[in-house]
Amino acid sequence: MNTASTTMPGPHPEGGPEPSGDGDAEEASGESASPGRRRIKVGLALASLYLIWGSTYLAIRIAIETLPPFLMAGVRFVVAGGLLYGWARSRGNPRPGPGLWRTATVAGVLMFLGGNGTVVWAEQFVPSGLVALLVATVPLWIVLQDWLFGERGSPGPAVMAGILLGFSGVALLVSGSEIGRAGPEHLLGGLLVLLGAGAWAAGSLVARYGVHPPSAAMGNGMQMLAGGLSLLVAALVAGEVGSFDPVSVSAASVLALLYLVVFGSLLAFSSYIWLLRSTTPAVASTYAYVNPIVALLLGWGLAGEPLSPRTGLAAFVILSSVVLITARPSRRPWRGRR
Repeated sequence: MNTASTTMPGPHPEGGPEPSGDGDAEEASGESASPGRRRIKVGLALASLYLIWGSTYLAIRIAIETLPPFLMAGVRFVVAGGLLYGWARSRGNPRPGPGLWRTATVAGVLMFLGGNGTVVWAEQFVPSGLVALLVATVPLWIVLQDWLFGERGSPGPAVMAGILLGFSGVALLVSGSEIGRAGPEHLLGGLLVLLGAGAWAAGSLVARYGVHPPSAAMGNGMQMLAGGLSLLVAALVAGEVGSFDPVSVSAASVLALLYLVVFGSLLAFSSYIWLLRSTTPAVASTYAYVNPIVALLLGWGLAGEPLSPRTGLAAFVILSSVVLITARPSRRPWRGRR
């Protein structure tokens, strides 16, 4: 995404990565429409991001009830990535060279194996809404890693306060009865999701500073393919492929997987691309604040997941830190490449 940004959009480990390239077919900012019609389209696109990406955490929980987690995630992203890549090639995008594949592979493995892989494994034990809250720390990780290893300068007092506030919210969440005191698998799952958020941030920075293809669909398709294949390797190493019994798979899990592919990885991604070119990154990135709330409410209302006052306080603290960090004007345009 070659665009000057006043905020730092947060990538989304469930719906798809931050877009890369300019995207010939995604150029929507120049289309003519009345202000009223454009506001309606923006509202519908935002609603799709809020609801779809917020619901992917619950969809993952349903999918892995009878599907092995790494195998499910690998199939999801290989299919979605292959469709995006094929669509971009059909639009005349040239075959990517070794440099593009190198960047896409490193970024894809970090984001999808490291980021999404920890999510799907942890949701076997940790409630989906709490996983979404831990994933909301991605902007905190991006600021820290861009400061330490990237091109961003030292964080100012407000940003440092946001980082400390965010991780204090994480400590409040992880130490609660739903994660820290629920059992060793729950605690391990929560910590892995937190580390996975850091891996997703690292992959986002690799994609930001690496070589970019001319099309957002091409770049993200390549990353999904690389990440999806690495997840399938993880499924093979974990013994999921050998022990997989197709007969035991429920219709609900199959439908959840289809939902993740079609809606989570394709439709919502297309809405995000359109928003980035039709509004501002600040508007498009508001999903980072809304998705965890949607995930919490869906998990509580549809799956009976706990929603305690402690969880509510942790959500308020973490999301406040994300707002504090992402709403701060950038010192330089953000060029390059949830």
